[in-house]
Amino acid sequence: MAPSVLEITPLPEQTPPREPSPAEVEDGYYQPIPSRRWYSLILDILDPMTLRQRSSHAHPHHIFTDERPRTSLSAKKEQYVVTETPIPEPGPTPTLEKRHRVIAVIRLACILVPVTVLCLFGILHIVSFALNGHALLLQDDLDFLPDWGHPGKIGAGLAHYPTDATRDVMPIRKFSRHFNSVNVLQTNETRANSGSVAVHSHNDYWRRIPLYEALHYGCTGVEADVWHVGDDLFVGHSTSALTPNRTFRSLYVDPLIALLDKQNPLTAFADTKNHGVFDEEPDQTLVLLVDLKTDGPTTFQKVQEQLEGLRSKGYLTYFNGTHTVPGAITVVGTGNTPFDLLTANTTYRDIFYDAPLGMLYEPSPITLTDLNVDPSLSNLAEIDDYHPSSAGQGKTGLPADTPAYAFNATTSYYASLNFKRSVGRVWRGKLSERQRKIIRGQIRGAKKAGLKARYWNTPKWPVSLRNHIWHVLVEEGVGMLNADDLEGAAIEDWRRWKHEWYV
Repeated sequence: MAPSVLEITPLPEQTPPREPSPAEVEDGYYQPIPSRRWYSLILDILDPMTLRQRSSHAHPHHIFTDERPRTSLSAKKEQYVVTETPIPEPGPTPTLEKRHRVIAVIRLACILVPVTVLCLFGILHIVSFALNGHALLLQDDLDFLPDWGHPGKIGAGLAHYPTDATRDVMPIRKFSRHFNSVNVLQTNETRANSGSVAVHSHNDYWRRIPLYEALHYGCTGVEADVWHVGDDLFVGHSTSALTPNRTFRSLYVDPLIALLDKQNPLTAFADTKNHGVFDEEPDQTLVLLVDLKTDGPTTFQKVQEQLEGLRSKGYLTYFNGTHTVPGAITVVGTGNTPFDLLTANTTYRDIFYDAPLGMLYEPSPITLTDLNVDPSLSNLAEIDDYHPSSAGQGKTGLPADTPAYAFNATTSYYASLNFKRSVGRVWRGKLSERQRKIIRGQIRGAKKAGLKARYWNTPKWPVSLRNHIWHVLVEEGVGMLNADDLEGAAIEDWRRWKHEWYV
């Protein structure tokens, strides 16, 4: 039932009632209006329910319409007609309608935005398949004579040879064009491919198959975090990851000895020794980076003991007091490796140091005279606010007064530092010119010292940013590329458009 209001209107001047005509009585059109006393009308108005309705401001309509003259009730007694009028249902106000429209737009956006994003990714995958899908449809890598060499088949007994453990594995080589620290300046026309960049398997022990997976992709550097617990060295990123069977010997030392024994067989045909792990490039050394996590001196001594198997067979690179003799395995100590103990023996050492790259920063060789002659070289001038102390490479095990010139090819091999803490955060997906100059100066200093520059903690995602940083490091001549994604690092050209470029 619809709500209603009481409308009180005054009656016109009272006239003597007239008698209705017979026609009016018969038709029912005429009905006398009963008169009411003024005090009964006041009682109706003062009714509690009526007062509540009159005091309510929530309803947009007036509850009563009182158009009587503003005179005292005691001065004039009037008669009123009280009629009941239904109140129309309240409709939506403009503010409420606007709110509903905003809510509707938000709901629609919540539906359309995800659908649009999914459609965009679908279109990208369709375009990717259209450009690169021929490799899925036209497979040309079917095995040729798959049974060759099997017993009773063609070539029985001919499938294997002594050094085929790393057959068909080529060490990763990334060639770069960069500034030469010897020359004052190389322009774009005079730059040349002056070196190659290898790949280091960062935190190699995390991989499903430590050591072998890195060799499979062609990495020339692997890394092991060692903890001296009890009387043995265990490998893991933290103490909670250590297990009794994952030791420095079982994961790295013993497998390397077995592999190198196969690469250096004792046969009537073998004419040389000290071949490396790669059959395609036997002169290529493999860097074993040992990160000491526990007490430096005691852990260092234990590492030296467990390397005796490689040392006794002549597989280690060593310094003989005058120069460095290359070997199949080059051991580099980092973390808590004590620099003073490492360099204590001046006539023989087969563990080299991971130098702090930040201390080796070399400013630009461009002088003010060069800038006066050719002002266009101003964009090549190095920064003047570089602070090596904030480079981000740990100096645990390194005396505070160690000078930068102590790190050279006779004491060290790598020169490493934390990329994010040294270079800073990369904005807009691209290194700034200032960041490039920092990298350029650090790599220049490492080359001058005869060391291989290496950056760790580089961005891993998005892939496009990672590839951009890799490309810049290679172009600037970094010595070793630190990689977690070995398959991605092994790609021939990172800049080539691939379907995952947008992630």
